[in-house]
Amino acid sequence: FSKNIISFKPNKIIWCFFIMTKNIVIHWFRKDLRLLDNPALVLAAEQGKVLPIYILDNDNAGDHAIGAASRCWLHHSLKSLNASLGGNLAVYKGNPLDIFKKIIAIHDVKAVYWNRCYEPWSMVRDQIIKEDLNASGIKVQSTNGSLLWEPWEIKKDDGTPYKVFTPFYRNGCLQERFPREPLPVPANLEYYKDIDGSLSIDQIKLLPDVGWDKKFEPFWTIGEAGAQLRFQHFKDKGLSQYKDGRNLPSKPYVSRLSAHLHFGEISPNQLWYDVKSLGDDKNIDHFCSELGWREFSYSQLYHNPDLPTKNLQKKFDTFPWLEDQILLNAWKTGQTGVPMVDAGMRELWQSGYMHNRVRMIVGSFLIKNLCQHWHHGERWFWDTLVDADLANNSASWQWVAGCGADAAPYFRIFNPVKQGQKFDPEGKYVRQFIPEISSLPDKYLFNPWEAPEHILKDSGVKLGVDYPKPVINLKDSRNAALEAFQSLKQDIS
Repeated sequence: FSKNIISFKPNKIIWCFFIMTKNIVIHWFRKDLRLLDNPALVLAAEQGKVLPIYILDNDNAGDHAIGAASRCWLHHSLKSLNASLGGNLAVYKGNPLDIFKKIIAIHDVKAVYWNRCYEPWSMVRDQIIKEDLNASGIKVQSTNGSLLWEPWEIKKDDGTPYKVFTPFYRNGCLQERFPREPLPVPANLEYYKDIDGSLSIDQIKLLPDVGWDKKFEPFWTIGEAGAQLRFQHFKDKGLSQYKDGRNLPSKPYVSRLSAHLHFGEISPNQLWYDVKSLGDDKNIDHFCSELGWREFSYSQLYHNPDLPTKNLQKKFDTFPWLEDQILLNAWKTGQTGVPMVDAGMRELWQSGYMHNRVRMIVGSFLIKNLCQHWHHGERWFWDTLVDADLANNSASWQWVAGCGADAAPYFRIFNPVKQGQKFDPEGKYVRQFIPEISSLPDKYLFNPWEAPEHILKDSGVKLGVDYPKPVINLKDSRNAALEAFQSLKQDIS
């Protein structure tokens, strides 16, 4: 309220009280489902009463509409965000431009703010929305709330994008400028609510009809508060061992922040500055470089919009992939008979997550031992990972396949037996997810097909009954993969 003298007469003062009406502005939540360090929300709060909205847009996403596991995460994340907003989040489903026009026709909206998304389809959509709203007299402002550096900022001296990670990160990112410092939660945040036009979170139907998502609950605390707890746990238990310990899937040395980062429940800027404030050692440097890998993936997607579907190295366009649905299904369901692979695929199915070292193992196995196109892996991960991210998922599968930027060479083939023995030496990871072979001695845990019959019998394991026999011979399939690659090089020459 503001008290003003609007008229003065002798012996009489007339006071008038009137309300200074604040502008109504929209903050469009997307992949920034948090209040802390949210640049667009800070700008919106400075301009008026904020109508916070979320729009489930399957109309423009096409093949890249979020997968089933991610939908479950999103449901709970929106619930958490709505609670943080005092129940004021307005939720919609459909084409965002149509929804904006309906909101603006009813409410006196002056401006729209959002943090940028970097998927190619999102960038096209957002530009159309911005131009349309500007033409209608609505101010639109977007900012960066998801990345440490804008993908168009990091280029080589000749203006071309980097294709190798180390110079991208060391010579590009770190020489550009330090990331912006994180912002506090807006102190002056006032809400405006669309009472009649919005849906409830339940009404946009993100959860499956059959409640298979319940199995995820023991693994996660979803939402901004959960992200902060997870980060604190990592700083307390994992960061000091991160550089080497991050390869051990049974140990608590990885951050497990990937889904929180993808949905924007925590910002990379906060992660960067919080760990940097703890000192400067090999573990902190390596964690920051992993944030750099995330930036590298987004750079690749920005400069190569067809990254999810087309090989960066075109010579792989003629690679002689096999099409074998039986092998592919065995891989998807964790029934290949190769324990380190099956443990990873079962972790994925049970939790919506897979340890990064194991992601490389199962990816190499699918592509090089089973000779299946990396597209099959990319699509399966897209649907089953709670952290499914278009840039990270596409770039990582191309990296494993050897056809991407700064990729592991195709002839680098992970041996899942040796990988298990090296990175799960006590067998805790495999035994957790494949309990039917947990009684096997460590010597044969990763290669039960080599165990003598009496060892199998004493362990209560009958291959082909209790646990599958391997669907392929590791040595023979490795040789076949190398031959296929060699023939490819000969064809190209």
